[in-house]
Amino acid sequence: MSFNIYEIALIAVALGCDAFAVGLGVGCRFCGPRQIFRLSFHFGLFQFLMPLVGWLAGHHILVWAKTWGPWIAFGLLMLIGLRMMREGFMPPEEETECQDPTKGFSLVMLSVATSIDALGVGFSLGVLNQNLFMVAVWIGITAAAMTWLAMKIGNRLSQRFAKRMEIIGGLILVAIAFKLLFS
Repeated sequence: MSFNIYEIALIAVALGCDAFAVGLGVGCRFCGPRQIFRLSFHFGLFQFLMPLVGWLAGHHILVWAKTWGPWIAFGLLMLIGLRMMREGFMPPEEETECQDPTKGFSLVMLSVATSIDALGVGFSLGVLNQNLFMVAVWIGITAAAMTWLAMKIGNRLSQRFAKRMEIIGGLILVAIAFKLLFS
């Protein structure tokens, strides 16, 4: 059994939806060229690597990821989302410097959080004996493109609606956190 290009595209877009939503939320607050590149590159890289890791590691990593991955993703997304919402409610004169989630440990954890599903897909595709490398390439490129687009859209919305978009961006991240925890 082999997937055609349309099925691979649908898998890639489905896996890229979390990256798009997080990119939209982050783009409302942080949207410089370096930040867009870092988030898009890392989300694409992790979306590419996770199916390969899932295929290689098989059942052991999948069990760990299903158990702890949602909790780690939940905690990180909640933290970043709540910080963004707090910043959105503060008057401009009281604003503090919000830590950039496209750097350091936050970047790695966001990348892992948005690509946990790809780990399971890699395991499934390995069981189905699929040509995993090309599927993983498509998944990674799609996630990077969706993240880039989402950050651009988030930035435009933020310019137009100012502080309200920070609050909405924070709410998006909190909603994704709960979705990851309960799905």
